[in-house]
Amino acid sequence: MTENAPRPVAAVRRPYLIVNPRSGGGKASRFRIAEKARALGVQVLLLDPSRPQDLAMVARRAVDDGADLLGVAGGDGTQALVAGVAAESGLPFLVVPAGTRNHFAMDLGLDRADPSAALEALTDGVELRVDLGFAGERVFVNNVSFGAYAALVQDPAYREDKIGTTVRILPEFLARHQGPHLVVHTGLLTVEGPDAVLVSNNPYQADDPAGLDRRAQLDSGLLGVLAARAETPGETAARLRNGQTHGLTRLATPDDVVVHADIPGVPAGLDGEAVTLPTPVRCRISPRTLRVRVPRHRPGAQPAGRPPGWAAVRRMASAARRAAHGRHTG
Repeated sequence: MTENAPRPVAAVRRPYLIVNPRSGGGKASRFRIAEKARALGVQVLLLDPSRPQDLAMVARRAVDDGADLLGVAGGDGTQALVAGVAAESGLPFLVVPAGTRNHFAMDLGLDRADPSAALEALTDGVELRVDLGFAGERVFVNNVSFGAYAALVQDPAYREDKIGTTVRILPEFLARHQGPHLVVHTGLLTVEGPDAVLVSNNPYQADDPAGLDRRAQLDSGLLGVLAARAETPGETAARLRNGQTHGLTRLATPDDVVVHADIPGVPAGLDGEAVTLPTPVRCRISPRTLRVRVPRHRPGAQPAGRPPGWAAVRRMASAARRAAHGRHTG
C-alpha cells in the first residue's frame, strides 16, 4: 500500500488479544496464535463459539482494566468491531489475519499465509495511521454494501467461498435483484435507483468494482463509491466491454455518502457480515484515526496471487448471456 511514513513505537506492557477460533476454518488454532501470543506476555481471550459476546463491550472492558494495545485474530468483521474501540480509546491496534479473506490485512501488507507473523509487531513493530469508515455508528475497515451486493453477502455460499461466489453469481444477482429502492447522495451527486451500492474505506483499484482486489491507500481520507444498475448480466458485460459509463457510477469523495431506502431498515453487508442498518445510512470517513501496529518487515506490495476482479465478473456475465440465448433459441 502507499502509506504515510511508519512511525517508531514504544513497547506495550499490557497487550490484549481477542482470538476467534472459528474464523478461517480454524486458522488461529492451526497457527497456535493464542499460545504464541501468551508466550509474548499478551493477555488472550479465546472466544467460545457457543456463547456469542458483544466484542466492543469486551474490548472496552479490557481498556478499563488497563490494556494498552487491542488486537484481534479473526476476520475483517471481527477486526472492525474492535478497531472502533481502539480508535476511540487512542490505543494501537494489532491485526492478526486469521480469517478467510483478510482483505484489511492484505492492504496493510501483512503475511496472510502465516498469520502468526503479525505477532512480530509486538517485538519489532512500527505504527501506521489509517482511515476508518463509518456506516451510521458502525465501523468498517473495508466496505459496506447495499442492494445486490448485500444480498450476495447473505447468500449461504458466500460464507464458504467469498471470491468464487461473487464472481459466479454477482451478475445474476444484479439482473434479478428485487430489493428496496435505493437512492445515493454525496456532494452534488444523486444516483437514483441503483441495484447495487458499495461504499469503501478508501477506493479500490479502478478495475475492481466488486471489491475483490486491493486498495492503493488506506490513508487518503476518501470514501470509494460504486453504484451499479443492470437489467441482465449480458447488458452489464456489454456496457463494461464497450467502455460505457451508463449503469455504473464510480467516484472517490471526502464527503459523506448517504444511502436512502424505501424501508426503515435496509439489509447491508458490513465487512462481509450480513446486518440490517436503519435508514437513511450516512457513511463517512474518519482520516488516519486508527493506529495500527504492524511488523517492521512485512510482504508489503502486491499479494502473491491476485484475486479475480471485475474482468472475471464480465466473463461470467457473458457466459450467462450466451446460456440464456441458447435457452431461448433451443
